[in-house]
This record gives sequence, structure tokens and C-alpha cells, in this order.
Amino acid sequence: MTITLDDVACLLHFPINGMFWYPDEHVTEQVAVDLGCELLGVDRHAMAVHVRSCRGAYYSLQWLYDRFVQYRAAGSWTYATRAYLMMLVGSTIFADKTFTLVEARYLLLFRDLRGLGSYNWASAALATLYRHLGDASMFSCKQLGGYPTLLQYFPTLGRKGENWRSDNLGLPRALRWFYRQGAIKVDAYRLILDQLTPTDVIWRPFEDHRPHIAFNELSLHRGFLVWGDIHVPYLPDRCLRQFGIRQYIPPAPPADTLSNDAIAVEWIGYHQSMADVIRGTETVGYPHETVDGYLEWYYRVSHPQVVPPPPSERREVPVPVFDVGPADLDWARASTLVRRYLRQVEADEDDVAYADLFEVLRIADEH
Repeated sequence: MTITLDDVACLLHFPINGMFWYPDEHVTEQVAVDLGCELLGVDRHAMAVHVRSCRGAYYSLQWLYDRFVQYRAAGSWTYATRAYLMMLVGSTIFADKTFTLVEARYLLLFRDLRGLGSYNWASAALATLYRHLGDASMFSCKQLGGYPTLLQYFPTLGRKGENWRSDNLGLPRALRWFYRQGAIKVDAYRLILDQLTPTDVIWRPFEDHRPHIAFNELSLHRGFLVWGDIHVPYLPDRCLRQFGIRQYIPPAPPADTLSNDAIAVEWIGYHQSMADVIRGTETVGYPHETVDGYLEWYYRVSHPQVVPPPPSERREVPVPVFDVGPADLDWARASTLVRRYLRQVEADEDDVAYADLFEVLRIADEH
């Protein structure tokens, strides 16, 4: 599984179509000062003092908020807009592990405010998250950067409570949940990820959101995403069940990244790549269906557990055998909820107090 462009589109209502952004200009501390003077209207001396206090080419989110309030009160709407947008992206899709700073280079995005709609903001959010998830896959990493709202596939990761009404249905799905605030410590989440089974996962959570955000076939493009200096592979052929397609054994990932221009050309001609991804595929009969041999292949070539076992234990992880589960999506959801609750309370099938729930589970699995 992974977070896909379709997830970003449904969660944030960001466009998938649009240009990648890879500026030629390298933003040093001096350039950060120059950009602040030009695009935020700040005095050079004050700008230099602020950048120096950030210890790099960054702006403080609090400082940006103060500039926004100042310019809004003065009616300087262009400066106020840039300050607000920098504060917004710095606290959401471009959030880093400091949670207090934003890279000054992103101010280049807001030089021409009229051109903002031409950028591929879904790729921007996803490429940044992929980079942070790559960092978090290293065992020495203790904290996750990026925008955790995009992890809504996993209900056990960060959800605190539901914030949803029937009249909210047309809003971005990210608004559905309250989230725990503060830095995400990855140690605890690694254990949670290792304990997940197919029934703990909402494989296609946005099907009821299609009247508001239609599926964009660009989500099935196999290639690279680019944003600034970030180049990451985007491989939907490795997570086809999230698109309702039976998972096959995918080809090897690209060995080398392409140039920015080559990636842009492939993006424009995505139809060929998409056709290669879905050629000969079939829709799933149940949410986590795979072709024969897929799990054996996956457990042979991948790292099925994030946390390594103690040295005294066997390092091989046996290939699990999962129940097929309900083919009907509503019954599958009911089965997931019941299983999750029974696991949380450590219920036993012989416990009379939970007999009715085990009967509900049996009925759901028959559908």
C-alpha cells in the first residue's frame, strides 16, 4: 500500500493535473533575505536579522503570521496573501520536523499569484510526504515530518475523533477527522504497522466521495514525481487493490531517475504508462485480493515487518494466510469494525459476552 495521487485529491481537493515545479535558483540565506524584501515587503535589515535567527534559509511560521496580520490591517493584500500562503503550506503539505519553520525557497511559488492554479499541488504534497516517509523508514529516525492527514488509510494512526456531518460531504475528506497534535513519534507507529492485517485497512475509502471528486486516471500513471529538488518514484502498479484491481506481481522499479524534462514529457504522455499498468487486469472479488504467488513474492523481496526481531529469534517472516473476507464492500467494512473491536478487547470466541459479535462477524464473512 501507499498514499496515491487519488488519495491526495480526495483528502485535500488538490488538482492532480498541472506543472511540476523545479526552480533553477538555489535559495541561500542571502537569497532568502532578498526574496523577503522583494515579495514580502520587509526592510532588509529586519529581514536579515530574521533569517539569521532561523539559522538557515527559512522563515518562522509565527513571523509569517505576524506579517500577515500587519499587512491585512494595512490593506497590503499582495504581501498579506503571500505571507498567509507561506504560513499555510509550511504548516501542512510542506511541514518539516521543526513544525515551526518553512523553507524560504517556497516563496518563489508565490511570486506570481495569478499562476498558482497551474501547479500540480497534489504531486507537491505527495512527493514531500514520500521523502519524509523514506526518512522514517530508517530505524534511526525517531520523528516523521510531512502532512500526517494523508495517512487516513490507517485508522489507528493519529485519529482522535470524527468531525463530520451530512452537510460536510462536499468538503475535502481531510476535514472528517480530528488529529492528535504535535510531532509524530514513529517508534510506536512501527509496531502498529507491523500488526495490521487486511481487515484493519480501508482499501477504498473514497468511493462515496466520487460525486464530489471524480477519479482521475492520472493516478494510474507509473513514473516519477518532481517537486523542487525532490524526485520520487510513483508506482501505482504496486498498490492496485487501492484502485479496486486485483494485485499482480509488478515489474522492477525504475533503476535510475530521469531528468526533469524527461519526467515532464512522460507525465504529458501518461496514457501509455497507464495502459501498461492496467493491461490484462481484473477487478477484485474481495478488497485485498491478489494473484496466486503474490504474497510469496512480496515476502521474499520486501521487508514485511518494520521492526526487526531480536537477534535470538528467526529473522524469516512466514507468509501469512488471510481469510478471503466479504466481497460486498459494506459487509467488508462491518467485518473490519467488528474484528478491530474484538482485537482491542482481546475477546475469545468462547466468551459468552461477545457471542453476538462473533455471530455478526460470521454473517459478514459469508457475504
